[in-house]
Amino acid sequence: MRVAIIGIYAGRPAPLPGDGRASAIFKRPLAGRVRVTSAGLEGDAQADRRVHGGPDKALHHFPADHYRRLAAAVPELASEFVPGAIGENLSSYGLTETEACIGDVYQLGSARVQLSQPRTPCWKIDKKFHAEGLAQAIAVAGIAGWYYRVLQAGEIEVGDTLRLIERNAQPFTLARMWALGHELRPDPEELDALAATPGLAAPWVERLRNRAAWLRRETTTSARPDPS
Repeated sequence: MRVAIIGIYAGRPAPLPGDGRASAIFKRPLAGRVRVTSAGLEGDAQADRRVHGGPDKALHHFPADHYRRLAAAVPELASEFVPGAIGENLSSYGLTETEACIGDVYQLGSARVQLSQPRTPCWKIDKKFHAEGLAQAIAVAGIAGWYYRVLQAGEIEVGDTLRLIERNAQPFTLARMWALGHELRPDPEELDALAATPGLAAPWVERLRNRAAWLRRETTTSARPDPS
């Protein structure tokens, strides 16, 4: 599995229009070779480090394929749905959540990266596009892209190939992960299997295990006979 990187983007925190709160969702395209480290792209930054950035969110990859879907859903914003617009660092065609799996390791230029978790879209998308509910619609559709951790620092540039070099023996696609998240009562065994997937970011592991434990407790409680 391999796809070409068609765009690399970085940005610095700036006030959101009509809001004033800082965000680095506004990215600019980068030309030439760009350094990638465990902290992410050289020249990129995050406004709120509590929820953005860090080793498990060093690079955000958003499939350019999804922009057509967004344009069809919100035609009045079609001209704004272009690669780089959603705040991603990397853009490509031909690789989406249907194929990408947790823990996948890719060669990217001279860097090596690992898919660590899906992106959770936030309110800043709504503010940027002046479209209330857009972030939620992206989440429901499961088309928010994903994050990489950087296993080996290196350099990348537009035109480089993202090439799959390692995949877990029992792969878990991002599409299945999103589907599980939307199920009212997912199978605890499947949640545990996802939580145990090598490469998944620690906060997600904890969240999934807690969810599985809660579901088991609920099942046990509801199965008890009525004491009356």
